[in-house]
Amino acid sequence: MSTAQLRFRPSSAPVEVPTWVFTLWAMTAAFGTYFCMYGFRKPFTAAGFEELSLWGIGYKTVLVSAQVFGYMLSKFLGIKVIAEIAPNRRAFGILVLVALSQAALLGFGLTPAPYNAIFLFLNGLPLGMVFGMVLGALEGRALTELLAAGLCASFIVADGFTKSVGGWLLAAGVSESWMPFTAGLVFLLPLVVFVAMLGCLPPPSERDVAARSERQPMTAADRREFFLRYAVGLTGIMAMYLSVTILRSIRADFAREIWQSLGYADRPGVFTTSEMIVGFSVMALTALGVLIRNNRLAFFVAMGMSLAGLLLIPVAILGRRWGLDGFVFMVLIGLGLYLPYVAVHTSIFERLIAMTRDRGNIGFLMYLADSFGYLGYVAVMIGHSAFLSAGGGDEVKENFLHFFEPACWIISAAGGVCLLVAWIYFARRVVTETVTCEEPAPAAGTA
Repeated sequence: MSTAQLRFRPSSAPVEVPTWVFTLWAMTAAFGTYFCMYGFRKPFTAAGFEELSLWGIGYKTVLVSAQVFGYMLSKFLGIKVIAEIAPNRRAFGILVLVALSQAALLGFGLTPAPYNAIFLFLNGLPLGMVFGMVLGALEGRALTELLAAGLCASFIVADGFTKSVGGWLLAAGVSESWMPFTAGLVFLLPLVVFVAMLGCLPPPSERDVAARSERQPMTAADRREFFLRYAVGLTGIMAMYLSVTILRSIRADFAREIWQSLGYADRPGVFTTSEMIVGFSVMALTALGVLIRNNRLAFFVAMGMSLAGLLLIPVAILGRRWGLDGFVFMVLIGLGLYLPYVAVHTSIFERLIAMTRDRGNIGFLMYLADSFGYLGYVAVMIGHSAFLSAGGGDEVKENFLHFFEPACWIISAAGGVCLLVAWIYFARRVVTETVTCEEPAPAAGTA
């Protein structure tokens, strides 16, 4: 039976455990940590904030934009912080970041509107770096796709579940201002437990390094050199990721309005049900990448899966026009969005580094992609708000699908074109490196 190691105390010797125990432990720790983080970020979107407005803009749109703007800045900061952080500081870093976000939610509850919007900006500012710290503990392993798929399932499922928690708290009589802070308290203790579990994971083994290459912190020069070497292909992937991030964020932050337009008003549990189906379906499909040992083949399989997801989006829209049920429509849109979104997290960047064996880590590439993804979403939110405040889009106010469906058409088409550009580039560019992915050379200092 194959074995792996867990380290239950920083100063203690690692303990040998069966590989399945390590896998279950790591997936539970990563899934639970990021799932609980969503309890500090998303519950407020279950509220309508319908009685308030600011400068003619709906107050919920102002709050969503404030938090997303903070989250976007966090991604830009993470390009440096996540790429450079030492592995032994990740667990403590996660706890500090979440504590800062919960303090901001306390300020949101204590401060009257519209001044409390600044606290949602401060709430998003630290949370954007949590994902990179969790993913950093999983990358560069023979089982990375499987572990990262479990991590990514957390933000798909948690997105719906935490909205449901917010809805339940509102139904229980908690005010819209205090509901986000109260929801954070619900998730606080479980978060500490899961972060402690994450801290027990040792660095990748020698076998992992041989299969996937060593992952090291990157200096500014390392980051610049890696990007310039594959600039065309990386730009294509990141442009596709930007488009998917925009649409995913619209679907997530305005799920309440979309469900209402589909005829599912006042049913908070529908958030969780739909996202559980999407989350575990995407997790199962992307986790299969762990069965492909050839890094180049796995890279292009992940690209193909991403393209299939983008094609599923227009299929879902046409299906709804032909009588497809609204619930099935939302599930299909979710699958179409999350297949490419999750593949970037689990396989595309992981296998790119593994097949080229260049000095790098997923944290740098993910945060470079995420920063521009959220920048694009902020631009869309500002444009949408300006359009509504100028008196246009009365139909959009009444039926959010009048905004959402055209966005699906445009973004799926743009994302598909960008992905094809990246595919052609890497198929031609990364040729000599494929020799190493069948029989990877041992890393320096390993047997």
